[in-house]
Amino acid sequence: MTNITYAIVEHDGGWAFRVDGAFSETFPTHDMARRAAERAANEQVVPGDATGISYEDKEGHWHDELSAGDDRPETDVEG
Repeated sequence: MTNITYAIVEHDGGWAFRVDGAFSETFPTHDMARRAAERAANEQVVPGDATGISYEDKEGHWHDELSAGDDRPETDVEG
């Protein structure tokens, strides 16, 4: 199972959360950034509906699959 970590960090004169190198908006306080990260982390684990997906691999072949919608990652917030 995939694990996603939301890290609270100082950013652009305030606080933000970072996920896989991407920053959220900047918040004025650490607590506000942490609450936003916790909200995002909680939303990330909510199962969705089954849906069909199509994607092209690096060789240029297209694939069609069914995503069950219940294969959600584990999340945590640090900082």
